Parts: sequence; structure tokens; C-alpha cells
Amino acid sequence: MKVLLVGGGGREHALAWKITQSPLVDTLVAAPGNPGIARHARCVAIPVDAHDDLVTLAERERIDFTLVGPEAPLVAGLCDRFAERGLLALGPAAKAAQLEGSKAFSKALMARNGIPTARFETFVDPTEARRYCQTLGAPLVVKADGLAAGKGAIVCATLDEANVAIRACMEERVFGAAGATVVVEEFLRGEEVSFFALANGVDALALGSAQDHKTVFDGDRGPNTGGMGAYSPVPGFDAAFEGRVMETIVRPTVAALAGGGAPYRGVLFVGLMLTDNGPKVLEYNCRWGDPECQVIMTRLVEDIVPLLLAAAKGAPLPDHVAWKPQPAVCVNLVSGGYPGRYPTGLAIDGVETAAGDVQVFHAGTAERDGRLVTAGGRVLGVTATGRDVRDATGRAYDAVARIRFDGMHYRRDIARKAIDRREGA
Repeated sequence: MKVLLVGGGGREHALAWKITQSPLVDTLVAAPGNPGIARHARCVAIPVDAHDDLVTLAERERIDFTLVGPEAPLVAGLCDRFAERGLLALGPAAKAAQLEGSKAFSKALMARNGIPTARFETFVDPTEARRYCQTLGAPLVVKADGLAAGKGAIVCATLDEANVAIRACMEERVFGAAGATVVVEEFLRGEEVSFFALANGVDALALGSAQDHKTVFDGDRGPNTGGMGAYSPVPGFDAAFEGRVMETIVRPTVAALAGGGAPYRGVLFVGLMLTDNGPKVLEYNCRWGDPECQVIMTRLVEDIVPLLLAAAKGAPLPDHVAWKPQPAVCVNLVSGGYPGRYPTGLAIDGVETAAGDVQVFHAGTAERDGRLVTAGGRVLGVTATGRDVRDATGRAYDAVARIRFDGMHYRRDIARKAIDRREGA
């Protein structure tokens, strides 16, 4: 079969790497792809927001199945366009993708259906938002309602910080229209976990846990990013805990959407906080996480293509999937200045040397005059497995040491919490 993969980041490189391992796939086409994805697919320079061109590409190439990687085209209704033309694609329709596209929508859905989450209120008036902050008290979280590239959730340690966050979102419009409405919610304490499930419209299959590292500096300091690294599985997140999350959060979410006329078909990412009162939802995403996808794909034993096809067709899903017992760790290499302004076009050296028994997934790269260069904030995701989390982390950092580009930055404490927990530190 011929498969089209929409996207060009680290998540899509990991998916391309996994998809082409399937004996069902003869040809993989990627739009727009990147130099890493080009090793597995024929890349076509069509951006993810060019919906008409993507549909035309699928028809011209006689694509059997399309997988949409990033959130923006899903929220904008790309899968709706494919469905209108009778083309099979996996990803929620725009109505269901509001789970990620609108924090106000997702929080209201949780409130109506008894899905555990933080106390919250939604505001379009900054004065009212500030008044609620006074009532709630610090610490608290201010969230831009719309898509903000993973940077729209602002943790505020004081009311002064909350005031600044509200001004940035609602008055200065740092996030554009995405911040015109904000959700203000209580700050939840506990351990944060990324949990994934694959939904077919009426039910869902658990697809594992991972832990992301959001802030740019070691020790969870500095501004939030799209993700500086991840590991999987999460220690202590066992089968019983997974079952609890499926029954109290994932299945009620899928049922609520189906009951509202928006059946969810695709990957559902649930950002969880494991509190003293049980798991609570921090956020939903309507696609694989990045860099969580890199560690999940590295550990997944199953052929992913039949699973994706079943979900897209609304067919029954298996009860479980098989995993490699070895943990996986991903360390993201980012451009100097990220998540703020950063240069591009800088030569990258050492990727071939590093890619031995590790996977180097391309996130923000390009080719210029035959050389690999930087083309984004997050540049490469160095991903390794090992006999335990310490071994996997060591392998990843050994590979990182072989890669160079000017201003290259990375966190040096990826998976440190998992190592300490395992070793009783």
C-alpha cells in the first residue's frame, strides 16, 4: 500500500521510521518531510497548511492511507477535507480536534462528564480573569485557549506573575488570537506523565506512557519549550494505573465526543498529573507528543500500520500491544536561543558518527549545498534504548557528544528522575 505522512518534525521522522518497517507498506510519501524522513520516504515540498495541495497529492499518487502528524492541520480540518473526497486518513475531524484546539472546549467537556481535572474558569475579559486569580490564589496556571506551539500554559508562582501572563495573552496578544480567551486553573502538584491511546471513534487502545521535559534548562528551570527530551516507560505507571486512566479518563472522553456528534479517530495524548487524589487531566493533545513519540515508537514491538488502519476505519482494536522491555530515552538538541529567537542555516556535524545503535531523529533540519544544516528550534532527537534507564541515558548522551553545531544546547538531566527512583536516590 501507499501511505502519505503529513508533517516534517521529529515526531514524523519517528513515525516514518516505524511505518516503513511494516510489510504492508510499499511506498511512503511525506509532505513536507525533512532530510531524516527522506531516508524512509519520498518527500514532497508541500506545507502542512496547504490542504488543497495535500488532497490533490493524495489523489494524484493514489494514496491508500494518510497519517496526519501535527496538530495545526488537524484543528484546521485537514481530515475533514480528506473524508469529503473519500480518502482514508487518520486524525480527528476538526470538531473533535477542539480537544487540543480550544482549552475552553476541553475543560468544559471534562466538567460536564466528571473527568478529573483542575478547578478552572474561562475568561474573555482580563479584568475578570485577574479577579479570579485573586480568588484562586497562587500558584496557578494561565492557559491560552488556542494553539500556542506548546508554550501557552504559563505557571505563575505569584499573583504578579499571573497578572503578567494575562497581560501577555489577552492584551499584548503574544500568542495572537489563541490568547484572546484564557483558562485560569489551580496548580496541581504531583508527577507529570504523558499518556497515549489510539481511538476508533467508540473505544480506545492504550499506547503507553512517557515523561517529557518541558523547560529549556536543567532542573526544570527556564521557559517552557515544545519538549527537551523524554523517556519511556514511566516508573510506577504499571498496568493497574494504566487501566485506571483508561476507565476514568480516556474512555469517558471518547464516549463524550461520540455522544456530542464528534467521534474521535486518532491518537489521543492525555497530559496527566499524578496527584495525591489520583490522576487528573492537565491537557489533551490530538496527536502524538514530540519527543514522546520518539521513545514510544522505539519501544513498540507491534506493526503500527494495522493499528492505524483499524482506528481510521472505525474497526475493532486489540486489547493490548507488545512492548520491548528495554526503556528508551530521547535527548533533544536545540538551537541557541530557543525557545526564543535563534539562528538557522548552521552546519551540523557528527550525525552519521552518532547514529550507530541509536536513532537520530531529525526535527528542524535542512540540506544546503549538500550539507546538513539547522532549520528550527528543536534540531535533532537522539534516542537510545538500554538494559535499564541509566544504560539508555548513557547511550543517548554518548551519541550526543559526537554531534556539533554552533550554539547547540541540550539538557543534561533527561531521565534523571527515573534513574534516581530506580536506584533509590
